[in-house]
Amino acid sequence: MLIALIARDKPGALQTRLDNREAHLAHIEKSGVVSQAGPFLNEAGEMIGSLIILDVEDMEAARRWSEDDPYARAGLFERVEMIAWKKVI
Repeated sequence: MLIALIARDKPGALQTRLDNREAHLAHIEKSGVVSQAGPFLNEAGEMIGSLIILDVEDMEAARRWSEDDPYARAGLFERVEMIAWKKVI
């Protein structure tokens, strides 16, 4: 099951993102369930959120992955949405 995780950073939280980026990338690598991922950018090119496509068994597995993400543990996100996604192209 593919899940699109759409996360928006709290305003002014770029340093929190930078401080936890290495651990976040390690979590992605270690988990083996991330199909695609990358940051959202503002007009200045600064990271302001994330889009992560998870390939997991079910929504509960996606929630567990999200809760274990170092970004989430650091309180980076203002809001997170997870929705089933179907790859067409």
